[in-house]
Order: sequence, then C-alpha cells, then structure tokens
Amino acid sequence: MKFYNRIDELNTLNDIYNQCQNSYGKITVLTGRRRIGKTLLAKKYAEDKDHLYLFTSKKAEKLLCEEFVTEYENFIKEKHIGTIERFSELFELLLKLGTQKKYVLIIDEFQEFKKINKSIFSEIQNIWDKYKFNTHVHIIFIGSIYSLMTDIFQNEKEPLYGRADKILYIKPFNPNTIKKILTDYKNYTEENLFYNYLITGGVPRYHELLYENGSFTKEKIIDQIFQKDSFFIEEGRSLLIQEFGKEYGIYFSILELISSGKTSRSEIESVLEKSTGGYLERLENEYDIVVKVKPVSQKKDSRNQKYTIKDNFIRFWFRFIYKNMTIIQNERFEYIKKLIERDISTYAGPILEKLFIEIMKQSPKYGLIGTYWEKGNLNEIDIVAIDEILQEIYFAEVKLNKNKIKMNKLKEKTENILKKYDGYNSIYESLSLTDIDRKIVEGNS
Repeated sequence: MKFYNRIDELNTLNDIYNQCQNSYGKITVLTGRRRIGKTLLAKKYAEDKDHLYLFTSKKAEKLLCEEFVTEYENFIKEKHIGTIERFSELFELLLKLGTQKKYVLIIDEFQEFKKINKSIFSEIQNIWDKYKFNTHVHIIFIGSIYSLMTDIFQNEKEPLYGRADKILYIKPFNPNTIKKILTDYKNYTEENLFYNYLITGGVPRYHELLYENGSFTKEKIIDQIFQKDSFFIEEGRSLLIQEFGKEYGIYFSILELISSGKTSRSEIESVLEKSTGGYLERLENEYDIVVKVKPVSQKKDSRNQKYTIKDNFIRFWFRFIYKNMTIIQNERFEYIKKLIERDISTYAGPILEKLFIEIMKQSPKYGLIGTYWEKGNLNEIDIVAIDEILQEIYFAEVKLNKNKIKMNKLKEKTENILKKYDGYNSIYESLSLTDIDRKIVEGNS
C-alpha cells in the first residue's frame, strides 16, 4: 500500500529540519499506538535527506552497540577505530558528527532502553545539553509504548523532561483518507468505508493487511480476521500486554466490559466487585486507551459521565475476539461469524455516531460537538453540536437504517437542553449510512 496522508506531520518535520540547518540541533518525539505508521512517516520524511536509522532491539547494550556501529560506519563510509560498548559513547560521536554534517538521526523503539540500561537516559541528557547548540542533527525518537514514552519525556522527574522540542502523537487515518484509499483500490462504497472504520479504526497496517488479501467489504474483512493463524486474533493482547504489565488481567476485564456496553464506573464495579477508579484513571491519562465522555453542555464537575474505548480496533477486539477467545481457540470460526452477524447492528450504532462526529469535527463550524443524555440515560441524543457565534444548535439521530428514525421523538428529547440555549436556532437531522458521503463533503467545505 502506498504512503497516504500525514501532510501536516511531514510539514512539521520539515520545518524542524530547516530550523536545525539554520540554528542548532532539535529533538522530535514520534509516539502513538503500534501499527500506526510512525516508522514509515519518519523514513518518508528523511528519504531525501542524509539520515541514519537505528532500531533498538531487545538485546544487551554491548551487542546493540555492535549493531549500531556497523550502521554508523556505513553512514560515514569509513571504519571506526576502537570498540564501543556503551550507547552514550556512540551518541556523543553522532552529535559530534552533527557539528560538521547536517543530517537526521532516527532511533526507533526508543523506550526499550529503559530495559537495556536505565542510566542511558541521564547520559543522553548530559551529552545533549553539552552539544545541542553546536550540532545540526535532527534527532527523532520513536516509541510505541505510549505510557513509557510519555514518562520518559513528560515526567518532570525524568532526565529527558523538557528536552523534546516537539512531541507528535500520530493518529489513525481519518474518514477522508479511508475513503481515498478505498477509492484508489476501486472498492469505495459508504458501507465499505463504515465497516473499515468500525473494524480497523483507520490503522494503516490493518488496511494494508486486509487490502493485500482483497478484503474490502464487511463480510470479507470478518472472514479475513476469523480464520486459523490470523494476525488479528492475538493483536489486541500483543498491543496492550507490555503497557499493562502484571496487572493486565484487571485492565482487560474493564475493557471487555466497556466494549460490551458497561460504560459507567458503577456498572463496571458491579460486575467486578472491586473499586476501579484508579484503573480507569490510568487507562485514560497514562495509557490513553479510554476517554471519559460527558454530555454536551454539562458542567466540568458533573458526575454524569461514561467511558468509551478510543481505538475502534481495540474496542472490536475486546467485544468480539477476547470475549470469545475459547471458541476461537477451538477454531469454531463459522460459529463466531454467526455471533457477529447477530450482534453487529447493535454494536455498530455508537460507532456510526462516532464516525459522523469525527467527520463534523473536520469542519470549523461548531465549537462543541458530542452526545447528550440526562441522568439515568434519559433523553439520549446521538449528536449535539453548538455554534455560539451563529447561535445555532444542531441535533441528529443516527441509525444504520434511516427508516427507523423518528424525528418527532428526537425533538421531544431536546426540550431540556434547549432551555439552556434560549434564542438559538435549532436544526434537526436524521443520519444513516447513506449520508456519509454528503457529510464528508460538508466537512471539507
């Protein structure tokens, strides 16, 4: 699959490179979940520049340095005299090189140094502070374990705190990009876009794996996922087990419950029979996996809130794969497909709401965009958007089948929220799969 999107990120990286040329060295951090395309982005940016790429393997520091020195020698096109057994020695050589040569240094899976030798971060700090204003190297540290990369660069107790000039969090492809990819593969329909979004969440590597096998429709994607030795079956576990460590069991249980519709803390605790406040806080603030959702227009201190899983694939994995792992391990794939066919319509509703909200957020029109409900889950409204400048409030009911939408019922549910926005012009809309194209065009206009 060819390289898509990332124009803003490439522009940012190129701006930083120009700053390095005109002034002094810079550090950029690329982070985000695995398979999101961080390495591909860094290499795309560096392809027309002198650059050195180093991958941090899980091995002893001495062996890693031997590997890195070979790459260094190939880069400078001469043999290094002497041996290097500590990364700090090589790092200093690389910064010295930057005093004579403008280039890009990419160090991938940077968080692995925490297991290899924790003192490396302090050594890097000292060497960087020594050479920063004399070198012209643009250093890019890439890391896939979000919590570790955040701790390394944003924890004020850590030596590299404040040393990154820019931290770029790489996000999944947005609906516009998914549409473009499907169009390029001559398989675009609104339904295909939706189910690709629902299952992959816009993660580039998943698109690549599916499309290489001709899987574009809901049915073919599900067939591709639910088969013997499928890449996707263990993907959720491999993504998260390093993040959570020994306590992964309780985190997995919480995520399974959220994916199945138990979205409030009280609902989760009633099943697990234990306090989950600390776990939910870490899932939101440390691991960046769940997000706390409050009704549009609610006060910040309101306790009327729900939790949702940010990543569509992780949400799908916990709902349909992890929950049914015993059946999957017994290779009863046809049975799983029947379960999905039975449950997918109910599961898909909130994802379709999320898709339309994401599309609407591409437009500068509304300041607040989200959902609305009142205590006890009364008067739930799928999408509410507020424009304080034009004094306009937008309401939408979202269903897969537009024929099931009752606009009179939607208007009844808006009575209480409209009391807070007296004098605002109200707009009501019904949205279904057949409105995706139209909303994308509106969002781009």
